[in-house]
Amino acid sequence: MQNDLVAALDIGGTKIAGALVDGQGRLLLRCQRPTPAQEDAETVMAAVTAVLGELAASPLWARATAVGIGSAGPVDAAAGTVSPVNVPGWRDFPLVPRVARATGGRPVTLVGDGVAMAAAEHWRGAARGCRNALCLVVSTGVGGGLVLDGRLRAGPTGNAGHIGHISVDLDGEPCPCGGRGCVERIASGPSIARRALADGWRPGPDGDASAAAVAASARAGDPVAAASYERAARALAAGIAATATLVEIETAVVGGGVAGAGEVLFAPLRRLLRSYATLSFVRRLTVVPALTGTDAGLIGAAAAASLGGRSETAAVAGGPS
Repeated sequence: MQNDLVAALDIGGTKIAGALVDGQGRLLLRCQRPTPAQEDAETVMAAVTAVLGELAASPLWARATAVGIGSAGPVDAAAGTVSPVNVPGWRDFPLVPRVARATGGRPVTLVGDGVAMAAAEHWRGAARGCRNALCLVVSTGVGGGLVLDGRLRAGPTGNAGHIGHISVDLDGEPCPCGGRGCVERIASGPSIARRALADGWRPGPDGDASAAAVAASARAGDPVAAASYERAARALAAGIAATATLVEIETAVVGGGVAGAGEVLFAPLRRLLRSYATLSFVRRLTVVPALTGTDAGLIGAAAAASLGGRSETAAVAGGPS
């Protein structure tokens, strides 16, 4: 399979990205479209089809033997459906058969975006060689995936490690998932920005009210902006510590757009983690930034499709044998 490629899709609440990925995890061709997240199901699917169409227009397309999808969740890899919290038009949407049809019947593997990120980091990033890790993507939403005993563990439906919807505030705000006080409701980029604005932070002259703009203000010494990141870090620390206590991970790898805040996020996260991970078997838990960057979802989707027959992805639900 060394000459074969995988067509990878990374589907989130902000963008739909596609790539042709080789056996070394290199993206030979890449394209993306904005996610029409508030539109109906077919409009969102049309954006996916457009991305696939761009890939199929390349002479390299003939070498693509499989398709891997990392999607915002929850997903159901066994059923081939997705119900992303941030894409309300997709509820039990039959993404796998639709993508298979659009790609000429190629085999399609589906996992949650957090599992895809974990696959990427275990293959090419900060979790490489690590036997027990939680990998988180903190962006428009918050997802995660687990590496246990040296293997990616996606679970029966492809959602194992979905830390974003662990409740860390039992009396917290309702979450679109139906829960309350979820990690995602506190630590996602939109949540960080929303909280900062509610507490009195104001954007600069350019009007940028994103989490990245809040991080820039925090870096410049704005206490309200810093407090919003502190709150996000506390939610992440609580969720990471709970996961470590449950399955004894040794490392938490944090990626996604919010991780781009650097020490604005990581300094309070490491400090607060020490106050949550207190039992003897989790005290040595480390937190490190992801290395695969914005390509993590695409690299991981390709890995999940068993690119090159990689053994550590063999347990991914829905993957080819």
